[in-house]
Amino acid sequence: MKILYQGFPGAYSHLAAQEVFPRSKVLSCSTFEDCFKLCSENKELKCIIPVENSIAGRVADIQYLMNKYKLQISAEHFQLVSHNLISNKNTNLKKIKSVRSHSQAISQCNKIISKYKFSTIVAADTAGSAKFISENKSKNEAAIASSLAAKIYNLKILKKNIEDESGNVTRFLIMSKNKSQPNFGKKKYITSCIFKVKNKPAALYKCLGGFATNNVNLSKLESFSDKNSFEQYLFLCDIYGHIEDIKVQKSLEELGFHTVSLDILGVYEASKFRKIK
Repeated sequence: MKILYQGFPGAYSHLAAQEVFPRSKVLSCSTFEDCFKLCSENKELKCIIPVENSIAGRVADIQYLMNKYKLQISAEHFQLVSHNLISNKNTNLKKIKSVRSHSQAISQCNKIISKYKFSTIVAADTAGSAKFISENKSKNEAAIASSLAAKIYNLKILKKNIEDESGNVTRFLIMSKNKSQPNFGKKKYITSCIFKVKNKPAALYKCLGGFATNNVNLSKLESFSDKNSFEQYLFLCDIYGHIEDIKVQKSLEELGFHTVSLDILGVYEASKFRKIK
């Protein structure tokens, strides 16, 4: 099994892939859509995709790709993100005038940027920024990236753990074309789905009524507009529970009555990071 991630080698997605699949071959893709498209065409591939961060919120456009390709979620992973200020080995902190990184990484490290009055350069990703610094041999520019990126591109770490807040965590989903789910047992589970509400008053209220009636908790409910429309909305929903649980089944049946469409994206074990009681 080969694992796809978005970004250059050394990206946080690369770190997550190595942690979840230490014995598998991991391959980088230029875009998130490349990951989704390749997996939709080949059952031998899986992708590991960041969906939300505890500080910066959701990762843009992933929900649209999840709806477009309907890949099946087999697991979730929570990755601790530790940012580093890295540079070429022939410079030092006093010479750095600007920092380059992904917009989310920059927004998560505002304190050190303000302290040293760095100008910021927004780039496509963190590891790509490290690669740029290495290739251009700049003495006045640093990157915000992972320690793995520093190692890969032969850079030095000027400052470790520069994120504004500790406990900076990104949630990843592992997805593929293959549909599989764990047997219903005593473990904690997540059922993920996407549904489109009818364009009627109180439509969402009616959609959620079944969950309240059956005492089923939701861990996530995220809206995004339908393609080329601001009149109908889709919702990405994570449900605490297994789809074979009678309470979850009844909730989904009720949801189905009030939606235009309902797609189950996967049933998988909840990460222990959640600490569900």
